[in-house]
Amino acid sequence: MRNLTLLTVPLLAGCAGRHNWLSSAGAEADRVEGLFWVLLIGAAVIWSAVIGAAVYAQRRQVDPGLEHQARWFIVWGGAVIPTVLVCALLIWGLVILRDITPDKGDLTVRVDGERWWWRVTYDGPDGDVVTANEIRLPLDQTALFRLTSDDVIHSFWVPAIGGKMDMIPGRETTLALTPNKTGNWGGLCAEYCGGAHALMRFDTVVMEPDAFDAWLAAEAAPARVAPDDPGFAVFRDEGCGACHTIRGTDARGPVGPDLTHVGARARLGAGIYAMTADNMARWITDTHAMKPDADMPPYPDLSGARLEALVTFLLSLDHAE
Repeated sequence: MRNLTLLTVPLLAGCAGRHNWLSSAGAEADRVEGLFWVLLIGAAVIWSAVIGAAVYAQRRQVDPGLEHQARWFIVWGGAVIPTVLVCALLIWGLVILRDITPDKGDLTVRVDGERWWWRVTYDGPDGDVVTANEIRLPLDQTALFRLTSDDVIHSFWVPAIGGKMDMIPGRETTLALTPNKTGNWGGLCAEYCGGAHALMRFDTVVMEPDAFDAWLAAEAAPARVAPDDPGFAVFRDEGCGACHTIRGTDARGPVGPDLTHVGARARLGAGIYAMTADNMARWITDTHAMKPDADMPPYPDLSGARLEALVTFLLSLDHAE
């Protein structure tokens, strides 16, 4: 018995972390967690009752005079009561679904599932504010997510804050999230979508409302790029602007992630790697070793001073004044 207990201890490692939905940090996650515990406890009670009835039936003496009572027990226990319970749970689940898919929220965030990363768009005071692979939300405010995909089915999920929702090509789905704890929570794609599915993640940073407003204003500002920056010259020479946008410059590529403030993000590669100079350099020169099936082509011939200048330039694209 002791050995069996020791073998189950490693399973506890799955009960914590940035993707733990049992430590809820959102109003919708609280409802989902409550429904889970009701279902779990109810299932345990029903399972115990069924096993107990089976054991009792095997051991008791058959009394022909109780056949009529047994028939009614089957009708009530096998049909009426389960039907009532299932209908009650269905109604409860539909109420929760209605609450997490409203028509409006305190702010609107559009998320496009790409291959294999996330395009994130906020409604800013002067138009759209576009970023990638990182979502920031104000505390205790409901964010209405409008979810779309261009090519394959993804599923948007921040386990600690709320339920998940499929992103279907040609159709817009909605999801509401109301975070009630500050912190950095992990998000991921919860529907197999292709070769890099397991490497399609994002950070969800919950902030105080004033801090969020300041962040959104900084994110909406154009990049500060010196015309003679050697890294920006490499960026232009290598044709990076054909795929990537840097607001405030002539780089307006619509294909890849917006890089206007890429240096302010904590991770690269869609939430997989820390935003460091070494990782950025490797991402540029050996993209597919870091993320198989990524659409970005690698630049293995870029090295030395030119690579260093490009990396320094990209990491300088932050919110610093």
